[in-house]
Amino acid sequence: MKKLAALIVAGALTAGLLSGCSSKEDKTIKVGASITPHAEILRACTDILAEEGYTLEVQEFTDYVLPNQAVESGELDANFFQHQPYLDDFNEKNKTHLVSVAKIHYEPFGIYGGKLDSLDKVAEGSTFAIPNDGTNEARALFLMEAQGLIKLKEGTDFTATILDIAENPLNLKIEEMDAALLARALEDVDFALINGNYALQAGLNAEDDALAVEDKDSAGGATYANVLCVKEGHENDEKIQALAKALCSETVREYIEATYNGSVVPMF
Repeated sequence: MKKLAALIVAGALTAGLLSGCSSKEDKTIKVGASITPHAEILRACTDILAEEGYTLEVQEFTDYVLPNQAVESGELDANFFQHQPYLDDFNEKNKTHLVSVAKIHYEPFGIYGGKLDSLDKVAEGSTFAIPNDGTNEARALFLMEAQGLIKLKEGTDFTATILDIAENPLNLKIEEMDAALLARALEDVDFALINGNYALQAGLNAEDDALAVEDKDSAGGATYANVLCVKEGHENDEKIQALAKALCSETVREYIEATYNGSVVPMF
């Protein structure tokens, strides 16, 4: 009987310890993010979340695939690096189940000079490097069209590719490449159209360095807001809601506006 009582007590203690570990884990928020500006913005939330009893762990990524795979597998609670069109496209192509929780910020997409330093110098056969992933390629093409460089087919939407170019009067050479490589390619091309986060990592600011910038009030501006992403079914988890609230706080707004000088724009 004494042995049975001891076993019961031991079992209760073990259960209590396991319960305590689970509770502690629930107070840790693991988030994957691009290095700039996403990881930096997340770290501006650290103290806010700490006041709510949460520990924020940020894992930095240099690509657009691994952070989504990590959320889908449950390795991460959330990620913060992408806009909704990319997320939708990723889900469709990879059969994943990822959803956005909140719009956080918008990064103006820009055309940057490489071998040439002005769009006035565009000539026959000038080279333009653009992202090769579906949604960002369309974004680049729309920005080129807005500058009168090309004309897209009637009815083209944000799934456009170079095959949707209807007119290219100067026979511009459009080179598709991984978005992460565009800034490094500047010395080899005349111009490059670069995502805001990769421009920032390369020391470029859309407000100061871009030759042309996407209008934040355009359809593109609204469409390409960067979102907090989780696996479907976890949108209302307490820690995810706490993270979303922190990211949309006045503290984070002030941090963004003071840090990025217009190259990152709050969307809340």
